[in-house]
Amino acid sequence: MEAPESGALRTDNPLAAAPQGVVHVVDDDDAVRDSLAYLLTAAGLIVRTHASAEALLAGADAGLEQGCVLTDVRMPGLDGLALQRRLAALDPPFAVVVMTGHGDVPLAVRAMKAGAVDFLQKPFSESQLLAAVHQALAAQQRLAAAAAAAETAAARLNSLTRREREVLDGLVAGHQTKVIAQALGASPRTIEVHRGRVMEKLGVQSLPDLVRLVQAAG
Repeated sequence: MEAPESGALRTDNPLAAAPQGVVHVVDDDDAVRDSLAYLLTAAGLIVRTHASAEALLAGADAGLEQGCVLTDVRMPGLDGLALQRRLAALDPPFAVVVMTGHGDVPLAVRAMKAGAVDFLQKPFSESQLLAAVHQALAAQQRLAAAAAAAETAAARLNSLTRREREVLDGLVAGHQTKVIAQALGASPRTIEVHRGRVMEKLGVQSLPDLVRLVQAAG
């Protein structure tokens, strides 16, 4: 494996102001891992290195620090694509950047289709490395925010009574009050009261906001 083409480190790199998070570097080549860790640390990033996909996943079981993952594609045991699939199943999932050799571009395309943020073809420059990692960290922040929003939305939905949830289902389906009333065997006035309670409990002011909250909760 080839290490990235780093050259002299630049202290005025505009990418130095990074989104928050840990960069988890996964590569079975000691020299590549050390080189990547040196470059990323010098750019002001927090780095953790892992000699295999299995080592990273063992850390995930114990509570892995949130951030992004920079992984080689070809590794003994679990390869980068298998690792990516495992990371996508976590809550929140990890944003992934894959590194490939010249002959691994088809694998990189598969990784991108599976949700990888970017791929780096070796040898790559320091600026390419930092751009990809910063993009992944920003993506990770969005994933974490979405997971937090989903958790909050789910908690709000769980506060509804059975009848309020039935009214909510009708509203989200786009039904008018009188249609929901007929389906539930209640008066339109009663449905309006339930609708008001639903909106109040969920902390929304409009039907579009209500739909977005339900979508956020999955």
